[in-house]
Amino acid sequence: MPDSKLIVVTGATRGLGRAMVERFVELGHRVLGCGRGEAGIAALRTRFNEKHDFASLDVSRDDQVRAWAARVLAKFGAPDLLLNNAAVVNRNRPLWQIPADEFQKVIDINIAGVTNCIRHFVPAMIERGSGVVVNFSSGWGRSTSPEVAPYCATKWAIEGLSQALSQELPDGLAAVALNPGIINTDMLQSCFGVGAARYPSPEEWSRRSVPFLLKLGPRHNGQSVDVE
Repeated sequence: MPDSKLIVVTGATRGLGRAMVERFVELGHRVLGCGRGEAGIAALRTRFNEKHDFASLDVSRDDQVRAWAARVLAKFGAPDLLLNNAAVVNRNRPLWQIPADEFQKVIDINIAGVTNCIRHFVPAMIERGSGVVVNFSSGWGRSTSPEVAPYCATKWAIEGLSQALSQELPDGLAAVALNPGIINTDMLQSCFGVGAARYPSPEEWSRRSVPFLLKLGPRHNGQSVDVE
């Protein structure tokens, strides 16, 4: 289709990422996705044709993101949308009871992972002169709750990181922090238990969010946005 976009989605194998892949492909766009789970990546490769590209990697590993970005940029060019969606949440417990390695994992994926993708994709977007970086935040990036302090800290960081990035980008590009809302994902079930079932599924959410994401452009640079 003539207005088809090239879209990079991290955390593409589960939850919001997987649902977004389905919707973008359904609308005729090309998707380049990544995820840590090899089985999930294999399933995406089986479901979608060679127009799309899916890779198994850990976004917290700069070397892995560098190699992935170099390969897909050489093959497909710079993305129109870079969706930094990959994230994890800590197990519910007070901050002082969270082991150091668990805290570090949340930081590494939710903050460093986003930065790694920006580092290796945004220069190509700048060279082309267009593109939108969407860093997935949360309601917990603008407020807090007990027992999820590490996750809150990372999403507050994403809000600040996105604001600063927006001030660094040249005209024609945009960086936004997106609060997707409350969706019944594995992560929400980890926090809310059975109460997560009260909220929309990723599939329901994606039917509203994907058209919204496709409308983002330079005029949104620096904004903290919510899926409408």
